[in-house]
Amino acid sequence: MPDTTSRSTASVSPSAVPHWREDFPINWEDDHYVTRRAFTAFLTLISGALFLGTGLIASREWWHRLWPTQTVSTRIALVQDIPVGTARLFFYPTKNDPCLLLRLSESQFVAYSQKCTHLQCPVLYNADKKQLHCPCHEGYFSVENGAPLAGPPKRPLPRIQITTKGGEVWATGVTV
Repeated sequence: MPDTTSRSTASVSPSAVPHWREDFPINWEDDHYVTRRAFTAFLTLISGALFLGTGLIASREWWHRLWPTQTVSTRIALVQDIPVGTARLFFYPTKNDPCLLLRLSESQFVAYSQKCTHLQCPVLYNADKKQLHCPCHEGYFSVENGAPLAGPPKRPLPRIQITTKGGEVWATGVTV
């Protein structure tokens, strides 16, 4: 009777083992098996976390309501430097928040965030029509209150609170 144990315990010659097996010695039988249920639970958890994170980032208004930022008064310009019917660009409350200061009459100043409430495109002052215009998607806003007049924007522009003291124009806060 032939000896079968000698065949099963015989060593494999080095030339029979592929070269890649030496570089990547992964034993596939020992690798962890992931069930469909565990994989689906992982995908559900990650999808839920991404959904919640995107919602928090997108709802910037809620973020500011939950954690209000302290705003400080900032001098924008001298009253004499802004003619009636013109606009001036300034940054408030941070250097990354562009705003427009408009002088509507001798004593009336208004200021709004320059970021359109639709897709954050820059809003420009149109003195002929006395409107704020978003050229990206043809959105128009009222100069008096920042309310949307036409186009895709549905929310009014954030208003910057303005005061005049001693011939100077100051930004004192933001109303969303």
